[in-house]
Amino acid sequence: MGIVIREYEIDDIPAMCEIWNAIVEDANAFPQMEKLTLAEAEIFFASQSFTGVAVEGDQLLGLYILHPNNIGRCGHLANASYAVKEGLRGKGIGEKLVRHSIQQGSELGFKILQFNAVVCTNTPAIHLYEKIGFRRLGTIPGGFLTGEGVYQDIILYYIELP
Repeated sequence: MGIVIREYEIDDIPAMCEIWNAIVEDANAFPQMEKLTLAEAEIFFASQSFTGVAVEGDQLLGLYILHPNNIGRCGHLANASYAVKEGLRGKGIGEKLVRHSIQQGSELGFKILQFNAVVCTNTPAIHLYEKIGFRRLGTIPGGFLTGEGVYQDIILYYIELP
């Protein structure tokens, strides 16, 4: 059957919440410090411009959220976050999610997809974004506080949408 990327459905929320919270708990990629409850997750994922999931059969493999990065005169800039289930990373699921978000962002009228805080130690994400064609804007020294209490640099990236 293969991996399909589609808009999330309400029944996906428990698996989405589990994947999201595992990354929050790892404290090495997402800025959030608190895990989502199911009720909070339902509101959070519904509030995005688009929330997509990667599924294979009846298994949810990963997800992404897409939303404006700013408002008003900068509202054409999008931002996204990606999450792949632990144990399934490195199998191309993240790349499928990123590529889908680029297309979806374009369809929603966004002109640029910008990442504000790619942690410098997240080498798989850095490799993927650069492979796809994201451009590095710069680095903010000590911009991310890890779960170990260490401040790591964050890298800003962008790509123009088709």
